[in-house]
Amino acid sequence: MGMDDKIKHAAEDAGGKLKETTGRATDDEELQAEGEADQTKAKLKKAGDDVKDAFTD
Repeated sequence: MGMDDKIKHAAEDAGGKLKETTGRATDDEELQAEGEADQTKAKLKKAGDDVKDAFTD
């Protein structure tokens, strides 16, 4: 898996954490949930990357 994808997924995870934190601070449950969803998606993508890397190494 390319380094570009890993960087994108890490950025997506960080953005999700920021959304979640902002949502908690402002009592915006929708923003908080969106941030949590973004983090989950990023973690799934990272796991997929790890599986692909295991088969290409």
